[in-house]
Amino acid sequence: MRLFDFLRNNLRFLSAGALLHFSSCPGQTFFISIFAAEIMAEFALTDGEWGAVYAFATTVSALALFWAGALTDWFRVRSLALIVMPGLALTCVAMSLNRSSVGLILIVLLLRFLGQGMMFQLAATAMARWFVGRRGLALSISALGFAFGQALYPMIFAALLDHLYWRSLWYIAALTVLATFPLIFWLLAAERTPASHFEVEDSSGMDRRHWTRNEVLRSPIFWMLLPMLIGPPAWGTSLFFQQVHIAETKGWPLVQYLSLVPVMTAIAVVVSLSCGGFIDKFGSGRVMQFFLVPWLLAFIVLHQAESLVGALVSFCLFGVATGLQSTLITAFWAEYFGTRHIGAIKGASTSIMVLGSALGPGITGLLIDQGYDFPSQMIAIAAYFFVAGLLVWIVVARSKHRLLRSA
Repeated sequence: MRLFDFLRNNLRFLSAGALLHFSSCPGQTFFISIFAAEIMAEFALTDGEWGAVYAFATTVSALALFWAGALTDWFRVRSLALIVMPGLALTCVAMSLNRSSVGLILIVLLLRFLGQGMMFQLAATAMARWFVGRRGLALSISALGFAFGQALYPMIFAALLDHLYWRSLWYIAALTVLATFPLIFWLLAAERTPASHFEVEDSSGMDRRHWTRNEVLRSPIFWMLLPMLIGPPAWGTSLFFQQVHIAETKGWPLVQYLSLVPVMTAIAVVVSLSCGGFIDKFGSGRVMQFFLVPWLLAFIVLHQAESLVGALVSFCLFGVATGLQSTLITAFWAEYFGTRHIGAIKGASTSIMVLGSALGPGITGLLIDQGYDFPSQMIAIAAYFFVAGLLVWIVVARSKHRLLRSA
């Protein structure tokens, strides 16, 4: 099927996935961190203390997502969105009203669980289950919603922050979620029901089996891939979480530094679409073996950068890295472990990635308080990606024959 025909025949489902991704933005680090300076000033927090709050709240949300992710195996995305999206909007309103430090922890927890966690889970699981032969392409197109949000939200809200009180902007964030809700609800009216489409939609994984979540968690493959799962969210989240700190340390104007994000997003879009085609043609494993290379290079370049030109080069590499990530991991789980229990498996892996996004800001914030600025930490981060990449290469090389037997 040609690309135009694929888009025309599946526009409804692809649009729903893209809008779910887009609407997750108020719960993403790149959005919350825009208000880092205001939040730290309001609640008298240091970099380390704010990082600890963020890490704790995100860790709890990851634990909740581990179990809640399996709900997508049993309930329609439409039904779950009816709860998740209004919940995310209400949490944004709560952020604008909250004056309590304890309330801040709870609100960040809900932003992370509902935004980064469940909204992503709904979109990615739906694409992985609804599409088999063009799964990679479907995931790539769906992830465009997140890419556009990542490009637009920081620029728009950073500019508005110069003119409006930061709490008022959280009302606007709530409205952006509610604005997409009716359209998503309408698009999902014709949603497939997973339980009644197993015979048609399911594809098996290694050894011609449909792996359960517990079987995946007991597999050495999963544990060897753990550093790969944790690394991008941990250090990629830190890149955005510490964006104010990076700009100050490097001596770059924040608005000019954030203006590089759309460049990263544009590259991520191109790479994501290309990656989907490569996955469909060559398999997710072959692409996965090169997944962490751009992460490694990006942090080395940003560490060395003395001007915004150097930062631009690093953001181009980050665009390649995030473009691969948006499609690759979900496709890998579906291809290697099957789609029958993809909701539970994706929920488990996403919870670990959310946990990674908690560890990164906590660790980097603590080190900043100890006198190690974030740019100086980037060489150690690059070394982490080198080791994690070797493990990925070994796993794919050793598992390839089991996948071939499943063909």
